[in-house]
Amino acid sequence: MLTTNLALVSEVEGHDPSDVAVVAAALQKQATRDFGPIWDVHATVDAFPRLEDVPVGYWPMIIRDDIGQPGAAGIHLDKDRQPFALITMSDSWSLTASHEMLEMLADPFGDRVIAGQSPKRGQGRVEFLVEVCDPSEAAAFAYTSNDILVSDFYTPHFFDPVHDPATRYSFTGAIKRPRTILRGGYISWHHPPSDHWWQQLWMGSRKEYRDLGVFDTAKSASLRAWIDGQTEHPGIDDGLRKSNTTLKEAVAAGKETRKAAGSKAQTLRAQVGGILEGG
Repeated sequence: MLTTNLALVSEVEGHDPSDVAVVAAALQKQATRDFGPIWDVHATVDAFPRLEDVPVGYWPMIIRDDIGQPGAAGIHLDKDRQPFALITMSDSWSLTASHEMLEMLADPFGDRVIAGQSPKRGQGRVEFLVEVCDPSEAAAFAYTSNDILVSDFYTPHFFDPVHDPATRYSFTGAIKRPRTILRGGYISWHHPPSDHWWQQLWMGSRKEYRDLGVFDTAKSASLRAWIDGQTEHPGIDDGLRKSNTTLKEAVAAGKETRKAAGSKAQTLRAQVGGILEGG
């Protein structure tokens, strides 16, 4: 199994390097413990102080204050068609980074499709774009790694033809049936007879369908970038409000974790000091 190497880099002025390192460790644990065994991928996640420090062959995930135009956040391909991600700085940037990391690991180049029955009646068999976090991307379905907020993701069983109550369709178990979305999420697919791309979204009080039309290869390097440019991700693109319940709970848990880590650090420093003095 080949290893994918990811680099987490912040270009936000004044961003505490230890904050970046702590989130990188949480993402590494999520990739190794949670995502890797389910999706059969192996990845490393390392924090670097500057883009110039990122070794050749790593896929950068770049945190910035201002991403610029709408739809620019997310995963892109560089001039050599290698993936990189742009992440908007916010109070919940770890959730965004997790979302982009998992989608990069599952489909680095933004064009992987899996066949299945369309959610829209009358369309028959279609091709779903593999976007592992989108159906359950809302913060209500997130969880924590090292008490850092990270994204839920669907499993390969998400595309199963029939429902099995004993099957896990997303890591947290929030998704209960194949090819279904949760409030705040969406799913995208290609309808071969019309050559149009479609979406089912649940951003308001009810689910709805959108016809995105024919993929324009001249306007985007990948299907995912083209679709993301036409889709709003409120919690991912703009971050969560500080009053968000899920974020508040994760922040509180993180404070307790840092307190415990601080205590262990003091104990270790004292032990190291005793060894050095004794030597």
